[in-house]
Amino acid sequence: MESPQYVWAQADWPQLRYDSTRVAAELALARRAQGVVEGILAALGFRERTDLAAEAWAQEAVSTAAIEGERLDLMTVRSSVARRLVAAGHKGPNAPRHVDGLLDIMDDAVTRAREPLTRDRLCAWQAALFPTGYSGMRRVQTGSYRDSDAPMQIVSGREGNETVHYEAPASSQVPAEMERFLAWFNSAQDDPVLHAAIAHLWFETIHPFEDGNGRVGRAIIDLALARDAGETSRLVRISQRLLEKRDEYYDELNHAQRGEVDVTRWVLWLVAQVRAAWEQAAVVVGASLERARFWAAHANKNLSDRQRKAVNAMLDRGPGGFEGGMSTRKYESLTGASRATASRDLIELDQLGVLKQVGSGRSTRYYVNLAAWIPSERPQHEQRT
Repeated sequence: MESPQYVWAQADWPQLRYDSTRVAAELALARRAQGVVEGILAALGFRERTDLAAEAWAQEAVSTAAIEGERLDLMTVRSSVARRLVAAGHKGPNAPRHVDGLLDIMDDAVTRAREPLTRDRLCAWQAALFPTGYSGMRRVQTGSYRDSDAPMQIVSGREGNETVHYEAPASSQVPAEMERFLAWFNSAQDDPVLHAAIAHLWFETIHPFEDGNGRVGRAIIDLALARDAGETSRLVRISQRLLEKRDEYYDELNHAQRGEVDVTRWVLWLVAQVRAAWEQAAVVVGASLERARFWAAHANKNLSDRQRKAVNAMLDRGPGGFEGGMSTRKYESLTGASRATASRDLIELDQLGVLKQVGSGRSTRYYVNLAAWIPSERPQHEQRT
């Protein structure tokens, strides 16, 4: 069977281009969404911003691994992030070496975003993913570009009945291909979001490593975005978004890698994902601001740890997050309190103005005392219709 014509085999490779007029509108939306997040962040304190960054970082690490089919324990990842970002001396379960390696890569991409991307740096990133030199039971070439004579193929299906989705340039071509890529990456002056889109496609097309290309390629997106947004870029969960759109992600990459050097469709798609990730970040950051303002308004209230835990859980869930509101039974389950204590705590929270009671008797429910979070009370016959 004749090999397909991949983009890297085109005569004008690697002169990847896109229609700037078509891309402009989507890019403007992404920039607007980014501005919303940056505006909300300006109203938050250092602790709130740090907590948001820590959670986003942990979720991103889990997501970028999950795209490759690897499951990481979120609590372990959170603990490792906390030791790095939140609190020195934080005690928690030690993360496996490959998890720490992934977090090292992600941190390096953000904190050293303005430094040149080099062969040594990329090789160090890839080696950090496989500290034992193995991926599961399989030996992996680490810390260097692939050099096998065998073709680098992306396949699916059982052995003997595989489907080849993509075949990368031969290993002998990789050093020269990567030299051109790195020269472009470090000198290009285009918008960082567009730069991220082209860079990810170009890197994944070369596929320079024996394994780990996806995670390294997404770290390159992080680096490109961080050159513009700095530490704020930790909040844009692009890997989480790509995980949500995993099939589309692979389909769009595959389409671009099998097409012409005009990659407008790919650029439009990835910019749209960046926009969506910023919009999701705005929701998370906005909720944090609302929570901060809520506690500032109730700073003089003397609440028990049990009560604070319950209220924070309700705030974390957002409006309607506790479906049907907080009940005595839910409070018992959440805090471990007895039925009598739960009832007493909730009544007190209502009297203090922290929660708002709705209904009576067995239908009594409590909601966070924010106007938009409290359902309107209607006559009983209206509730049944």
